[in-house]
Amino acid sequence: MIEKLTFVFILTMIIHTSETLSYAIRFAGVKLNKIAVALSLTGIIVLVSRTANLLQAPLTAKFVDFARSNADFPLIQYMRIILLASSVGTLIAIALFPTFVSVFSRIIAKLEVAGSIPKLISSVTVGQLKNTKYYLRKPAFSLYYFRYLGIPYRLIIMNVFVTAFYTVGVMASLYTAHLLPAFSTTASQASGIINGIATILLTIFIDPQLGLITDKALQHEQYRNQLGKVYVVLMTSRFIGTMLGQFIMIPAAYFIGMVVKLL
Repeated sequence: MIEKLTFVFILTMIIHTSETLSYAIRFAGVKLNKIAVALSLTGIIVLVSRTANLLQAPLTAKFVDFARSNADFPLIQYMRIILLASSVGTLIAIALFPTFVSVFSRIIAKLEVAGSIPKLISSVTVGQLKNTKYYLRKPAFSLYYFRYLGIPYRLIIMNVFVTAFYTVGVMASLYTAHLLPAFSTTASQASGIINGIATILLTIFIDPQLGLITDKALQHEQYRNQLGKVYVVLMTSRFIGTMLGQFIMIPAAYFIGMVVKLL
């Protein structure tokens, strides 16, 4: 089972690294004043994330099935390790953020010439791939970043909780299936109960604020470079959210169990 855990750990890490790096695409689009083109590239990030998720979810469910027939199997420890992978993946994205802003800026510029993603991919040469080493940038962080563009503290706090809910949604539903074998099928499909709360918070409180901040940077050139610091703050809050997920996974599982019993 260790080999499967390692594989799921890597997949979870890929999911959270790719999702967090979507901020790099947005920032590259703002810097080039081509936010629409940048947002179209987020489809690549979604593709990578969903492809990894197609394998990660059923493999995690297999741990639950194994624990059902093996009482001594440390299921909760396995799930906590998988949750840790989300934190590691987010940290990797934070470290790679400056580098990928440069890389995505180049990709956006070439996409405008190529006209489509297939043509862009086919035009890439080995020499160009080797030249990516020149885009490496060292990450930097300061608490003063919290002051840029007047980013509201409530946005940061809300982003922490939304990330925590999204991180534990699937894990909590699977753990509920383990706690309530009689409702295992219903519980395993109930991740939307937790993710639904996160979606509501994201739609009402976070996306509009992030849109306003991005629009401000687009309209005022002096704010554009500072927007990168705002994204670093948001990525940091995502990391804190993944860590918070360690504490709310079991309460979330019991909450799902309570709802499942009422259905």
